Amino acid sequence: MAKKLPPKKNKARAAKRAAAKIPSAEQILKFVAENPQKNSKRDISKAFNIKGADKIHLKAILRELIEEGKLERRGKRLSEAGQLPPVTLVDVVTRDRNGGLLGKPVEWNEAANGKAPVIEVSTRASGKEKVAGIGNRVLAKVFRIGSSDRYTAKVIKILPKKEAQMLGVIRIGDNGIRLEPATRRQDEMEIPSDLLGDAQDGDLVEVETIRGPKYGLKRAKVTNVIGSFKTEKAVSTIAIHANEIPHVFPEAVLREAEQTEPAKQGKREDWRNIPLITIDPADAKDHDDAIQAQADPDVSGGHIVRVAIADVSAYIKSGSAMDREALLRGNSVYFPDRVVPMLPERISNNLCSLREGEDRPALAVQMHFDAEGRKTKHTFHRILMRNHANLAYPRYQAAIDGNPDDKTAPLMKEVLEPLYEAYKCMTRGRNHRQPLELDLPERKILLKEDGTVDRVLVPERLDAHKLVEECMIQANVCAAETLERKKQSLIYRVHEPPSLDKMEKLREFLTSLDMALAKPGNLRAMHFNQILGQVKGTDNEELVSQVVLRSQSQAVYSADNQGHFGLQLARYAHFTSPIRRYADLIVHRALVGSLGLGEGGITREEEATLEDIAASISLTERRAMQAERETIDRLIAGYLSEKIGSSFHGRINGVTKAGLFVTLDDTGADGFIPISMLGDEYFIFDDTIHAVIGEQTGQQYQMGQNVEVKLVEAAPVAGALRFEMISEGIEGQRLPRSHNTNKRTGHRGRQRPGSFRGKGRRKRH
Repeated sequence: MAKKLPPKKNKARAAKRAAAKIPSAEQILKFVAENPQKNSKRDISKAFNIKGADKIHLKAILRELIEEGKLERRGKRLSEAGQLPPVTLVDVVTRDRNGGLLGKPVEWNEAANGKAPVIEVSTRASGKEKVAGIGNRVLAKVFRIGSSDRYTAKVIKILPKKEAQMLGVIRIGDNGIRLEPATRRQDEMEIPSDLLGDAQDGDLVEVETIRGPKYGLKRAKVTNVIGSFKTEKAVSTIAIHANEIPHVFPEAVLREAEQTEPAKQGKREDWRNIPLITIDPADAKDHDDAIQAQADPDVSGGHIVRVAIADVSAYIKSGSAMDREALLRGNSVYFPDRVVPMLPERISNNLCSLREGEDRPALAVQMHFDAEGRKTKHTFHRILMRNHANLAYPRYQAAIDGNPDDKTAPLMKEVLEPLYEAYKCMTRGRNHRQPLELDLPERKILLKEDGTVDRVLVPERLDAHKLVEECMIQANVCAAETLERKKQSLIYRVHEPPSLDKMEKLREFLTSLDMALAKPGNLRAMHFNQILGQVKGTDNEELVSQVVLRSQSQAVYSADNQGHFGLQLARYAHFTSPIRRYADLIVHRALVGSLGLGEGGITREEEATLEDIAASISLTERRAMQAERETIDRLIAGYLSEKIGSSFHGRINGVTKAGLFVTLDDTGADGFIPISMLGDEYFIFDDTIHAVIGEQTGQQYQMGQNVEVKLVEAAPVAGALRFEMISEGIEGQRLPRSHNTNKRTGHRGRQRPGSFRGKGRRKRH
């Protein structure tokens, strides 16, 4: 409520205004309200033609209006009290019933102005700007809707995460209280003892920076204590909080899950006698896909393959509490020590998990392949199924390799062997299609009971893995084809061809190796496979594989079909993992609705917002990938922190003008070598051949090169490692002083006093 000025002060102000002939308070307030873009003191002076000494009186009136609570100052601009400025920061927090994005202002004084206004955020992109999604912070132009407390907002820019709030671990020692940062970009900070709060040594905390001395460490105060870094799941907790991953289900969601009843057969087809089985990792906690195959009695050499997927759409209704939370999460996130699921455990691990010997509702596709592995037709069915056996990949592989056990032996003739024959048939079709064949081994971290690393291994890539993968790919193709045929909107999995810029850089690189690449208009995945085939078994195999991999675009979700370049498929949609991916749930609903398979179909509201949903879940997917990668980095950094000074074999997997990134062979750990630590000469960075080259000796360090390095520093909380190079560079030609550095940047290597340089390191003169 506005303050009333004493009568004398009011009279004095009126007298000054009359003498100076300046506008009244009411006129000023009206001007500010009608001109949200031009409302600074200078704008007001210009609008009312106020000059010279009269500006002093205007300044006094504006100050009094601010004191009365009728105006608010934001920098140099003024605005009506309780109203948003025309350009403001907005956090996108949820959706309305129609799928529209809703946000709230980042800065809002509820004590003075009441509840924050609701902001309807436009879902249309501006220029090259990406579509905003839930969880984004945006700079937006806002427009008030009439005289209500609601606004519309047009996104100007999607902003990076707020940097003022930081994560770290409290370290209390002889040098005071320090914050060990949880990211590599932040430096160590000082925490004054009176700003420590309830935090103790070893606690994972959130802090915000405070004003401190001009020199020395930055200062911060603890704003939230998350928990002890010594606990079993502390490492993944950092990633969860750093990436703002929702990990606690609201009570309404859990309550809805508990009240959900098992789906009944109803009008579902009864497939319980078809011997469908699941093949999963040994430690899988949920099973959402089952497969079965048999020889096609009507086609010589042909096969019938059935893929049944847990019918999540039977349980997660559009617009329900579980559905809203699933969209917010976008996908499950998998850490070595835990899973942050997209759906509550009662749904993901119980009602929707295809448990062995139990009846479960499913959405199934029956596919027919000819003798050459070409799919000839398919049909979708809503079924009730029973999982006849749950097998781990190695167990199925052992049976196929001639070593069945008590469980797999009875299944050989009727179930396991027909599946393998169908896989060999589908492989012929895959070979004809020639998808991109990049060998990307995935490392698996095994933990001890205390949550620390026991060992790191690379699981063997088995035919059992490829069998399941090919079945899922074909099922995904069927989903996209069926929905297109029905003219039903859907979310595609899109992988665009490499950009022209990346192709030009790749072509330059290959030319340096006397290799050629097809012209952009004719480029297919098979052309990359041919390149990889030429270098297989040579010294350049790893180098070329890395460069080809980095030339590829990132796969995303989209409401517009642009094909899948890597798989060489014209249309592709994720259908096979609705327990852990929201995209698949949308595709399930689209199939149910367009094929008339009962309740749980896609709604018109969802159809209208598919573009926004696709943008949102693409962001949550990248968020999950980053969190998973950061957690692995932290775990391995902690594992190696006890091996400072040890030597390791590795491979250069990145070259920049700042230094080299090296991946260790045994653990897959990534570390950095600053270019200043390479030697005592000037190094030239050549981005065409992905190398740094010594100007005097011509020795070079190139991406893909096998090297030996020494670990000199480890920061487990940040997941960072620093190495020292032990290996000599590859012999090359000495560069002339006039070497063209138009696309190259040089840095001089030098030995820093007190650095972690290895003893016995030979200087290069």
